[in-house]
Amino acid sequence: VAQVTMNRKASGRYSDTVCGVVYQKNWDPRRKRYIGAFSWTERSALPTPRGEEWQRAWKVAEAVYYRREAPVLEGALFFHATHIKPDWARSKQPVARIGRHVFYE
Repeated sequence: VAQVTMNRKASGRYSDTVCGVVYQKNWDPRRKRYIGAFSWTERSALPTPRGEEWQRAWKVAEAVYYRREAPVLEGALFFHATHIKPDWARSKQPVARIGRHVFYE
């Protein structure tokens, strides 16, 4: 997910800031409302980050942001959880499945 964020930032098709990419809203004509590019940005309140999972997520985000590791999802701009089957995925080229997410170009 961190690499998708950075790929979007670099693509020229999205905001050129991480925050701009993460908090982007688009109109969904089916739902008749703006929706977030990342579902968690639609929550009114997030739990306070803590614990080992938070520390791991922080380290991954820093490694991707500062390019400490080679990208494994070069060009991937889209993703969804495996338990979701969005209509848009049919028109995209899948590039990887990592854990519970599928990534697309």
